[in-house]
Amino acid sequence: MTTDVGALLLETVPFARTLGITFDSVADGMAVCRVADRPELRNHVGGPHAGALFTLAESASGAAMLSVFADQLSRATPLVTVSTVKYLKLALGEIVATAHVRADRAAVLELLDAGKRPTFEVAVELRNADDVVVSELTVDWTLRPNR
Repeated sequence: MTTDVGALLLETVPFARTLGITFDSVADGMAVCRVADRPELRNHVGGPHAGALFTLAESASGAAMLSVFADQLSRATPLVTVSTVKYLKLALGEIVATAHVRADRAAVLELLDAGKRPTFEVAVELRNADDVVVSELTVDWTLRPNR
């Protein structure tokens, strides 16, 4: 059985639906999603609000993470522990997020099997319609064992 990770994320994270995030692809530790340019998402300088950009990036990171670890949801809860963001340029127009898991699945599962909370990074780039990187994020995830 294959999990539609984008649909799962949109079902379980209503705020991502509120922003209108759509998923282009999710597989093998990578996810690509986007948010359209809409007036209600803009800030005082005409680009998407930082909160909208962050939610897009976190959604991409979650989808990338789930593409590797969705089969562990019965025994662990994924949680974000730390996020760092660099806003590099004013983001204008539609924004596309690309996320990559930086983790060795076997090493993460070994820690989880030992009853520990493994942590790992997901790197995310946000690009504008001209394919220019406007933000870079690192999202640290943990898998908290269910008790």
